Amino acid sequence: MKTTEPDKQYSTHNALRQIKIEHKRWSLQGFSISGLSTYFQIPELDLCVDMGECPMSALSLNHVILTHSHGDHSRCLMRHNSLRRMMQNPTQAVYYIPEPIYDLAVNLIKAETLFEGVSEERFDLPRLESVKAGERFELAYRKDLEVFPFNVKHSIPAFGYTVFCKKKKLKKEYTECSREQIISLKKSGVEIENAVREPVISFMGDCLGESLWEERHIWDSPAVICECTFLEQDEVGMARKKGHTHIEHLAQILSKIGSSMACQNIILTHFSMKYSRKQVFDVVNEIIPEEFKERVKVFL
Repeated sequence: MKTTEPDKQYSTHNALRQIKIEHKRWSLQGFSISGLSTYFQIPELDLCVDMGECPMSALSLNHVILTHSHGDHSRCLMRHNSLRRMMQNPTQAVYYIPEPIYDLAVNLIKAETLFEGVSEERFDLPRLESVKAGERFELAYRKDLEVFPFNVKHSIPAFGYTVFCKKKKLKKEYTECSREQIISLKKSGVEIENAVREPVISFMGDCLGESLWEERHIWDSPAVICECTFLEQDEVGMARKKGHTHIEHLAQILSKIGSSMACQNIILTHFSMKYSRKQVFDVVNEIIPEEFKERVKVFL
């Protein structure tokens, strides 16, 4: 049988073909094409963000954070739970759901379970946690990690998230002390450390570009994952109508913030599936301001 070469324009549109970006202390892997599927995994943080697809590599991760309810971000949420149970994983995964959609999530999960033939008597709701915008929470199995959820502007209720690492840091007045002095102070009960939070990574989810300006705290993170759905000049209105970011808006915001921002990794995701890989790279190279080009990474 004669086979034909797949259309090269859509060669990147395989949701199980994961992209991987290495950072100093963690790696980001996953996939993100608008309308098709978005999911991110950071194994070192034991964390998934969104679950538009559920590859086997996600099954070992115990925490899943949902940004919003659109199917390309949420449809495999319970697939993750089901596969872990099939594989007899002894740890119960935790699913963090934005408060505005929590009740809907419960109803959907129950309906999906009954649809698959599980009786109501046997229905067992997975561990879901409702999270509120502005209220930090610790990850259940990683007490050293804290997550800050915040509202973003999209076509439906949606959250962004910043992950922080919690550490103890020596108080300034003790930084010149010797090791022996530090030990002596500790033994005498002196509190020589402060609890500090260091941002690790921010996820914007789906949002209008203006959320990147309104939530400027995200740029204190070493890495920011932000969507960039629309690229063409005549699509600015479409981006606003659909609640997505246009690359022109992103470029304007980067220029306003300036190159002194702390963020060193700006990871662009969620491109429309109509663009080829070449189109994406060409437009990003053309539109992103020169001083940011080394920081920008295309998640394709």
